[in-house]
Amino acid sequence: MSRTTNRPARSAFASTLCAALCMALCAVAAASCSAAPRDRADLVIGTVCSVRILDGGDRRALDAAFERLRGIEASMSANAEGTVVAAINAGAGAVPVPAPADVRYVIRKALSYAELSGGAFDPTIGPVVKLWNIGMDGERIPAPEEIAEALPLVDASAVAVDDAASTVFLPRAGMMLDLGAIAKGYAADEVARVLLEHRVKAAVVDLGGNVKVVGRKPDGSPWRIGIQDPFDDRGSRIGIAELEGGATVVTSGVYERYFIGDDGAHYHHILDPATGYPARNGLVSVTVISSSSIDADGLSTTLFSLGLERGMALVETLDHVEAVFIDEDRRVYQSSGAGKLFKLDNPAFTLTALPSR
Repeated sequence: MSRTTNRPARSAFASTLCAALCMALCAVAAASCSAAPRDRADLVIGTVCSVRILDGGDRRALDAAFERLRGIEASMSANAEGTVVAAINAGAGAVPVPAPADVRYVIRKALSYAELSGGAFDPTIGPVVKLWNIGMDGERIPAPEEIAEALPLVDASAVAVDDAASTVFLPRAGMMLDLGAIAKGYAADEVARVLLEHRVKAAVVDLGGNVKVVGRKPDGSPWRIGIQDPFDDRGSRIGIAELEGGATVVTSGVYERYFIGDDGAHYHHILDPATGYPARNGLVSVTVISSSSIDADGLSTTLFSLGLERGMALVETLDHVEAVFIDEDRRVYQSSGAGKLFKLDNPAFTLTALPSR
């Protein structure tokens, strides 16, 4: 079907690379360094990943960081042949598939968010994701009967992870894991770990908008991370989060991957496991601030899928997690501790209290 996409004529790589470098520059603004920063950016794990080292380490640290990213992609991508996740999907309904510890860890994390959210987050959404194919060649609006046929295959509770046998099993033919809503977070944590092992003292890791800061800025000031304006081009912000080393900022939003259908409707990539259609609850983005990027990644999608009230209620039960919600009317809602970390500075948005019940 014909459609209008959301991207300009220049290449997606060039556009995202520019945005990634802008984010890194924002994060290190006003920092004083004894040596020139070392940067690298590349297309890996399905997005442009950039690492900027401000203090410590050397080129070998960058080499090791990107080697780890490529290793994660080679095992966890659902869209490439020969990966562990692809093998698990191919074995659905037939055989348990050997899976290394890191793959089992990420799957278990994803399953924990499926349980925590009551199914609003579900890593077995793969059959529905494949129908829509949003952000890839052949994106389309599936027929209702296609969605109805795929939905019974979405069932996180059926996934069997066997640590003793080092296997993962999907019990019904046609089931498919998709770790796209959590694997980038794991990758950011892993890159940070690798950098620290290579004696990096300060760095910014940006994996397609999943940002993690490593160590202490050379001038001792907090890291400053811009939160994306969901109504504007990448690199435009609604405000700044000021963070200590080790913190992460992850956003899920309707602007990340989408297309406009022939019906004129906006179809984004955050799919509701209950309906098989993009989640529609009045939100346009959710940003999570935490110390764990895998948790922030899984939570940003979970909170978006739950919606404002249920999502905010969940955040308030979690330690070391804050969140910023933005709705279609440019109203900004923040969790009880977010005000200590995040400052809204875009006059087009209004900081709003959650309606009392």
